Amino acid sequence: MCADRNLSDPVNAARARQRGLSIIELMVGLVVALIVGLAATSSAVMFGATQRQGIGVGGVAVNINTALAALKNDAATAGLGFFGDARYLCSRLNLSAGATVHFNGAPFAPVSIARAAGLDRLDVMQSTRVESGANVMLAAASNGSQAQLKSFVPATVGDAVLLSPENAADPCTVRSVTAVTPSTDDDPQTLDFGAGGVHNDGTFSTPPAYTDSGGVTLLGQLRWQRYRLNGTDLLLEQPMDGTSAVLARNVIGFRAQYGISSTVLASKTLENWVDATGTFAALTPANIPRVRAVRIGVVVRSPQREKPDGAGQCEASLSKPELFGAVVEPDVTDWTCYRYRSAIVVIPLRNLVLGIKT
Repeated sequence: MCADRNLSDPVNAARARQRGLSIIELMVGLVVALIVGLAATSSAVMFGATQRQGIGVGGVAVNINTALAALKNDAATAGLGFFGDARYLCSRLNLSAGATVHFNGAPFAPVSIARAAGLDRLDVMQSTRVESGANVMLAAASNGSQAQLKSFVPATVGDAVLLSPENAADPCTVRSVTAVTPSTDDDPQTLDFGAGGVHNDGTFSTPPAYTDSGGVTLLGQLRWQRYRLNGTDLLLEQPMDGTSAVLARNVIGFRAQYGISSTVLASKTLENWVDATGTFAALTPANIPRVRAVRIGVVVRSPQREKPDGAGQCEASLSKPELFGAVVEPDVTDWTCYRYRSAIVVIPLRNLVLGIKT
């Protein structure tokens, strides 16, 4: 008769441990591990999707705020160089870059909103010199090839200047300085605008002709920025050199409005927002003194489509986005599966307000 094994005996205990797991215990362990693995994988996928949606929405917000900040900086200085003696210097402009004519005596405003197909385009133009707030009179008539000045202008070769007429209905002309002759006791300072200057080679229908009652304004460098939508890309274009850059993507709405005072020109307050239609389809000497600011609005769509609910319905957005009280049509048919964010910036036009005596 065999005696019972004493598992407290080290030898017997070692033999018991060597038996391992039974097949049933092994199968149960594998099933449990499989269930835990599937649950972890599902959670990881869901977490990854949620993370991508959050990054996409957050990235869109950062991009559009950065774009609006750049736009605000440009538009805030719009008009610098185009006002002097407390008046708007010119309502028409001659402007060329190289041999390309951009304005051929055409109506001009340093801030311009154009409406096309329900979308807006914003153009802003300004000089880079703070001295542009003052202009000096010509000492003699000018045909646009040179300018003799009654007062000193700190211009250097390569600077742009604005020749303005006595009558604001006549076109101004932008010229580039190619030589500077200092003044003497007998002769005035003279600026030459020779061939090869950035703004000197264009040919205009109305050639520059200014009496000694005309003026010269130092611009430094002339900047012209254009903001518009191309598909769903918000572009910054430089029309004079033909370059462009994408400021933000997934933009489905871009709108701009003028902030104006009442019909009483003496009013300095902003009383209403208007589209670039009707009376304000174009800024003219008659209505530009009423402009106080512009406001820009954009609507962006998240790049990540969100999953429908159990019934197959998307609930990321329950209504279409709006700008300035008008619905912005999404660029996708399943628009309820995407999130939308709108942003608005208001830009005071100080150079217009301070540059005109009303």
